[in-house]
Amino acid sequence: MVKVEDIQNYGKEHLESVAASASNLQSGVQAIATAYGDYAKKSFEETKSFVEKLSGVKSVDKAIEAQTEFARSSYETFVAESQKIAGLYTDLAKQTFKPYEGLVAKFTPAAH
Repeated sequence: MVKVEDIQNYGKEHLESVAASASNLQSGVQAIATAYGDYAKKSFEETKSFVEKLSGVKSVDKAIEAQTEFARSSYETFVAESQKIAGLYTDLAKQTFKPYEGLVAKFTPAAH
């Protein structure tokens, strides 16, 4: 038979889980937004530097060299930042659902 105290405890635990999950979600989304902002700023600065460098070249060979260097650098930055941001999304998912592990464990029958 289910006791009133059990229902109250479940409600309290559920409320605490929701609050913890919301807090984790907020901080995770903020970290992701910061990472996107940092990447955009870095990309803008690199592009600005490239344009300044390109405007100062006097030969086609130097222009091609500058463009190749910029493309390589941009690609490497993109891959690194994408991996960083993907990791933040993974961490966000884990941290957001972590508070619910205890509640799920209570209602999931043990494997035999």
